[in-house]
Amino acid sequence: MKDTLIEELRAAYDAQLRGVTPPGGSARIEKDGPLTRVIGWHRGFVTGPRDLGVYGDELDTLIARQRDFYAARGEAVEWKTRAHDLPADIEDRLTAAGFVPEDSETVLIGRCADLAADPVLPDGVTLRRVTAGSDFQRIAAMEGAVWGEDWSWLADDLAARVEDAPENTIVLVAEAHAEVVCAAWLVFKDGVDFAGLWGGSTLKQWRGRGIYRAMVAHRARLAAARDVPYVYVDASADSAPILTRLGLHAVTTTTPYVWSP
Repeated sequence: MKDTLIEELRAAYDAQLRGVTPPGGSARIEKDGPLTRVIGWHRGFVTGPRDLGVYGDELDTLIARQRDFYAARGEAVEWKTRAHDLPADIEDRLTAAGFVPEDSETVLIGRCADLAADPVLPDGVTLRRVTAGSDFQRIAAMEGAVWGEDWSWLADDLAARVEDAPENTIVLVAEAHAEVVCAAWLVFKDGVDFAGLWGGSTLKQWRGRGIYRAMVAHRARLAAARDVPYVYVDASADSAPILTRLGLHAVTTTTPYVWSP
């Protein structure tokens, strides 16, 4: 029964979630054969259907064309792969073309009806929706502190997404003493049975207090209110066990292959 459910969820994922949400701002989307690529984000992005339908030398040419396209722009590019993609040797061919794998994540899907609940937060922590650029900058600073990297690009990225699709992009912060301790966003796509759970990073000293769980419950409730039946997420190794305990189902893994000039 569970295997059948996972197969059904994976098939729906492949049918509905292989494209790219219009990124807003100056970014744009192009097609190249079976691929969809984004130009004008903080780095390039490439994705495609489960089966690209090209093999061998033809696949190598397609990969090289993406690499060379972004090389001419002086930009890095992420090629998003999934574990059940075809051709099965695509990751080997990406590696041969100079792409380097980053950390894999687990794709999980859950029913909003099972996950939706009033958020339960620790004393002194509040949850609110934000739309101001200053709040996006605070989120970017928090993410940078969590990951130990420069996430300043995120402020502009969130601002562009909200400006482009204000009803379909809901950005949330959890705050304590005026400090952002966790941030997450919910992204809808018109005509799709899924809403995306993104972000969800929490400052180290605030982990283990149920804030992440509250963010999931609240976003599932918002999705359910719009009659969207499912939420999905690409979860890190830290988040995947929590989400599985909450009732989401692992359907595949995803690995970004990145080429940098």
